[in-house]
Amino acid sequence: MGSSTRRARQDEFPRWRTLGTLAVTSAILVGLNALYMALVVIGNISDFDVNRQFVHHVLAMDTTNFSQPQGTGLDPAIMWRALTSTSLQTTVYVGVIIWELATAAVLIGALLSWIFECATCKSKARSLSTVGLLMMVLLFFGGFMDIGGEWFQMWRSTVNNGLDPAFRNVVLAIATLLLIHLPLSTSTTGDPRT
Repeated sequence: MGSSTRRARQDEFPRWRTLGTLAVTSAILVGLNALYMALVVIGNISDFDVNRQFVHHVLAMDTTNFSQPQGTGLDPAIMWRALTSTSLQTTVYVGVIIWELATAAVLIGALLSWIFECATCKSKARSLSTVGLLMMVLLFFGGFMDIGGEWFQMWRSTVNNGLDPAFRNVVLAIATLLLIHLPLSTSTTGDPRT
């Protein structure tokens, strides 16, 4: 392609207009989810004991008493669900960190695919994004909301309750999932970057 043809193409569709395309928007949202998951991993590793204590209390169900002193006012009908083994609680917590690290890695790979994949073929970027975002949904919806919130009754705790942050993470992941699965080429200009 000659320089005059390239220049004419740039004049026809200025490069700055690509910033408003669905592909760029998708890349940015996937990147923000990747950044969030990476920061969560860093926080969980650098502040290991404090975050492990949160998991300990959720799994032990010792604060599911609507603001009463820890270990009092617990519902005996559900306490059989509690996991009180410290080594099992730590194993669960380490498993969560590994899942978060894998999620961050997949989303970073997805972001790189959005950036470096050709303008008209974003299937790899979409696939990686879908896997990473579904990993987030599984963690925060399946792990925190379903298992932590309902099975371990986290909703009863006013001290160790991660349901609100989990819900926000699920909503952001699902919104990004919906966005990346919109058709990329809906432009009337014929430019494949839209």
